[in-house]
Amino acid sequence: MFIVELFIIAKTWKQPRCPSADEWIRELWYIYTMEVIFIGTGLWFFWSIVLLSFLGILAAYTSLLLVLGFLLLWEGIELYLHWCHKILILLVIVICSFFFWILFTYWKDRWLTVGLSLQVFAPYIHLSSIAMMVILSWPLAFYLIHLEGEARIRRYQMTCNERKRNKRCNVLTKLRALQVAIGLPFFLILLCLYLLPLGNFSACVQEKNKLAPKPYFFGHRGAPMLGPENTIMSFEKAVEHGAYGLESDVHISYDHVPFLMHDSDLRRTTNIKEVLPNASLTHPSLFDWDFLSTLNAGKWFSHAPIKPFFGMKPLSEADRERAGNQKIPKLTELLELAQKEKKFVIFDLYGPAPNHSLRALYVHHVVSTILDSQIEQRLIFWLPGFEREYVKKKAPGFQQVSRLHSVERLTKENITRINVDYKNLFYNGMREYRAANISINLYLVNEPWLFSLAWCSRIPSVTTDNIQVLNEMTQPSYFMTPKYYLFVWILMDILSAIFIVNLCFCLFYPIESLSTSLRTRESKNQGPSCISIDPVSRVTEIPWTHAALSPALTKNVRKYPNSNRVSVVPMKKASKSEPVSKTIKTPVPGEDDIRHLVPTLKASESIQAPVRESAREATFQSSSAMKANGTFSSIDVSHPQKQTERPPNTKSSEESLPVFTTSSPSSSS
Repeated sequence: MFIVELFIIAKTWKQPRCPSADEWIRELWYIYTMEVIFIGTGLWFFWSIVLLSFLGILAAYTSLLLVLGFLLLWEGIELYLHWCHKILILLVIVICSFFFWILFTYWKDRWLTVGLSLQVFAPYIHLSSIAMMVILSWPLAFYLIHLEGEARIRRYQMTCNERKRNKRCNVLTKLRALQVAIGLPFFLILLCLYLLPLGNFSACVQEKNKLAPKPYFFGHRGAPMLGPENTIMSFEKAVEHGAYGLESDVHISYDHVPFLMHDSDLRRTTNIKEVLPNASLTHPSLFDWDFLSTLNAGKWFSHAPIKPFFGMKPLSEADRERAGNQKIPKLTELLELAQKEKKFVIFDLYGPAPNHSLRALYVHHVVSTILDSQIEQRLIFWLPGFEREYVKKKAPGFQQVSRLHSVERLTKENITRINVDYKNLFYNGMREYRAANISINLYLVNEPWLFSLAWCSRIPSVTTDNIQVLNEMTQPSYFMTPKYYLFVWILMDILSAIFIVNLCFCLFYPIESLSTSLRTRESKNQGPSCISIDPVSRVTEIPWTHAALSPALTKNVRKYPNSNRVSVVPMKKASKSEPVSKTIKTPVPGEDDIRHLVPTLKASESIQAPVRESAREATFQSSSAMKANGTFSSIDVSHPQKQTERPPNTKSSEESLPVFTTSSPSSSS
């Protein structure tokens, strides 16, 4: 359970990015964490990488304990967990609970990312799950067949022991219940996997002729993986890689000059701490443009000890030198580049500080600045929602872009384009907006799988940091046609079913053979159910004990009413008796000795049965030894050579045993 929790937590933080990304900066917890780290160390780093590494170590540790525990239980060894492992497991539980609390409290929308990833990877997870079930079927089938064999053996033994029938029936019931508890969920899961593709659950499974055109790109602050964000170099790199539009953030200086800056201070992207350390926390709108234009806006990128983006390629020497000389650009510089390259411009407009002179009129001033730049109005995507009526009246050529609102409100305001977070794709792929002819721009799309999902969902444009990678994609990743997926699906189902059936047959065949042999043996021995579990009275006494050879010594002559006296005149009496305990060994009777007893004969009949020569010699030696002992004076053992012959019995020599009987003391001379 803890491993699954760690996997879910790691999945929600799967995409490490620069800490300045829009979707993370707007989250309060993340801002607080980054501010604390930055104030304490003066560095911006990927805390998500550290978190993922820590969670990976915990997952590896718990997985190792799980595997070791499974192996010990498999070998029947009792588990003894050391106290340090108990403390670490308790620590894992506390950490998992804490992170789940954070996820449910501050990152509720992160669960949508998990759902979106399943929409892309579901076909591959489905096929991989079938392969995993095939691999798991080997030990599972082996264990189930083992339980079946044990149940059959116990059922056969149960017919031989009537006194323990109820108890053994309970054992058989437990074995059957264990088989059902293990096997039934496995086959139900396997059946669900076989039938899973019947529902259309992936947007990337569609016909090629129905695939929408490739979405356009808006460079998020330019191309921040190729140059310092919100600089002319970054925007030029975005244009070189085929950007459809340029996205930026606008502040207004104290002397009314709109400029490009994202953060609410100048510490991260400028050298303000070197030039004016005491003013590093001051809002950018409280500085004059003359001072802002002197700050360096590129060394933090080109000479950073840690790369601003995870997986960012190293810069060339020329780009490194160029990036190190970048300055804070004005809004008019971006508009000139857009007009020159015929690129669209979309930006977030941040209000100045409360004591700024344009606090109430900064929208009017920015609109006037844009109109004075002589850029085509159609190239401006106006995103700010405040004073929209004034903007429509002052610049009717601007394309109005809104946030995520209801379709009715957007239709009423005559807005045909929205800029929304990519997580909103989870809700039916924004179908109702596309049905109302409302164009959708998604932010912030950096991963190929997420861009592929947007492409397959017919999204017209995306805002990205990773334009150099996404622009090289010629078709969506993880894309497949329904016919191809249907072929692979049916092929995997058939092959897995054949493998599992053959595996079960190969493991079940020895058990069936054993059951057949048990039934054959039962019928040959006239059925084990007719044999009582209690042995016959004479079997409990070993044939070579005193009680077996001389019932008189046990003082229970009636126990053997039809006993015979078998006497042989010894060739020579021993002059000195030897202790019986030193010359006589007590062999253990065999299984056939117990089941096939030769009935005793009358005194007038001769007793002779075909025996092996080795048994005959052992009998003679034991008889001679007992005759020599004085304690057995009432027993006369005949010499084998003087016994009368009898036709051999129809039974085999292995099933027939010689039986020595004795007469009562009154009949011996």
